[in-house]
Amino acid sequence: MKVKRQKNVRHVLSFYKNNFSYYEPYQVLIDGTFCKAALQFKVDIKEQLPKYLEGNVQLLTTSCVQAELEAFGPLMYGAFLVAKRFKPRKCGHKGAPLPAADCLLSLIKPHNEHHYFVATQDPLLTQKLKNIPAVPLLYLNKATPVLDRPSARSVAKAEGLQDTKIGLSEHEASVLKAMKDEPTVQQKKKRKRPKAPNPLSCKPKKQKTSDTGSQKNEPAAGKKKRKRKRKGKKQSSSVTITV
Repeated sequence: MKVKRQKNVRHVLSFYKNNFSYYEPYQVLIDGTFCKAALQFKVDIKEQLPKYLEGNVQLLTTSCVQAELEAFGPLMYGAFLVAKRFKPRKCGHKGAPLPAADCLLSLIKPHNEHHYFVATQDPLLTQKLKNIPAVPLLYLNKATPVLDRPSARSVAKAEGLQDTKIGLSEHEASVLKAMKDEPTVQQKKKRKRPKAPNPLSCKPKKQKTSDTGSQKNEPAAGKKKRKRKRKGKKQSSSVTITV
């Protein structure tokens, strides 16, 4: 997958995760048109979709989708075999199947509370799903899966949710308004008096002690230094002996 496509997928997924609490495993509802396109372009849906969405994926269809494909006979037999590989989601129409598009819409409306993705190539179904907020749409561009960008309804819904989180509740707003309407009492400013001096800063200065060491080195007044005399070597006396 190219870096740009990968960034786009992550950006769209983060939008649905942060605003509508989507989480893994992603539940993907697949219709017959998507199965037919996957067969035509040789796309292995079970392998490609988890890789493309970078997460665990639960691939689902409905009994109405399978019944519609089977009703077309040989023309859609290959797509029918592809759809049979996916787990059918209970739709409540097993006894009296609906058209596939109507069946999928009944599972999504009104708020897509089960957080389904829808994989379809049907432009009419796509347009109807874009009018429902928080429905991620997948389609195939030849052999490449594409996660469509969020619809205008999804973006508007997300912005409304953000405003609700940030905004105040009705009770909080009424309390805040009442506090603003209350008259404020101005308090008289107290006159500042001169502060007493810090007692630590008023300590008496220490008297300098006389340098006793210097006095020891000086000679006492009135006394003369006694000079030492050096004694010379005694001269040896010479004795003369007469015979």
